[in-house]
Amino acid sequence: MTAQAPTLDRIRAARARLGDAVRQTPVWTWDDPDTRAAFDAGTALHLKLEAWQHTGSFKPRGALLCAWDLSEQARSRGLTAVSAGNHAAAVAFTAHTLGTHAKVVMPRSANPARVAKCERLGAEVVLVDDVHQAFETVEAIVADEGRTFIHPFEGPTTALGTATVGLEWVQARPELDAVIVPIGGGGLCAGIAAAVKQANPRCAVYGVEPVGADSMTRSLAAGAPVSIERVQTIADSLGAPHAAPYSFELCQRYVDDVVRVDDDALCAAMVRLFEGVKLAVEPAGAAATAAAWGPLRERLAGKQVGVLVCGANIDPASFTTYLGRGAQALEAQ
Repeated sequence: MTAQAPTLDRIRAARARLGDAVRQTPVWTWDDPDTRAAFDAGTALHLKLEAWQHTGSFKPRGALLCAWDLSEQARSRGLTAVSAGNHAAAVAFTAHTLGTHAKVVMPRSANPARVAKCERLGAEVVLVDDVHQAFETVEAIVADEGRTFIHPFEGPTTALGTATVGLEWVQARPELDAVIVPIGGGGLCAGIAAAVKQANPRCAVYGVEPVGADSMTRSLAAGAPVSIERVQTIADSLGAPHAAPYSFELCQRYVDDVVRVDDDALCAAMVRLFEGVKLAVEPAGAAATAAAWGPLRERLAGKQVGVLVCGANIDPASFTTYLGRGAQALEAQ
């Protein structure tokens, strides 16, 4: 392995640099009759509420650090990004914060609320048919307009930004025995895992992917980053078409295991978070909860468990539809 992980000193410095530009999101312990009935005695779920971050997801942490590293001339030419929504909104937010402009490329299937959020933040939105075409389009924008591409999940600076989530988490709950982190392209899990494992080597790190977007699971099995032919999940912000080298290496080094959950489990977890915590989250934001209540439950028995709630960008109509589907899934259990 050749990837250099961000050190704890660099992660602390990055968090100080971000300052008030990002929120230090709270950690809230989920303790109610349903969780006590579902989990063995001694198990505690500590939710890291990154859905309360600016723009509704963790994404501004990495985007801001990447943009701050640019020269003034590069910033003046603007930023560009590929995203189903959360990263696009973060890049739009970053451009606004830095006094520049953003053009973001999004698939036509992106949630309309996310498209509207990007536009409200001042970004020009370009809609394309799928994520593969999106990457081709953004390459043309970089070549034609001189904008800087802010990658949605890959690279040392992006991982340094996501590592600040892990740093805050272990500082708030040093007793953690395990953390659960959703995986799209892997940048979120790579950064958090690097921070958590260096601060607390005994803490297990579990990744979770949708069944229909399991590029990291396949990459770890293959021993190298791979692509998937088709993304098919309601958790569109976890729908990366491939794993990338830097994030893959950090996940390979620091993540103990990756599990998968299907869309019904994501919807059921959305119901649990809405009823039990009064959180209205997108499917990706419920992925770690789905893993805790599903494939990881036995392994978490008696442990102090961190559960990441990573995003909450969804429109009311879609949220209602997914809650209905989740209620049916729970009834069928």
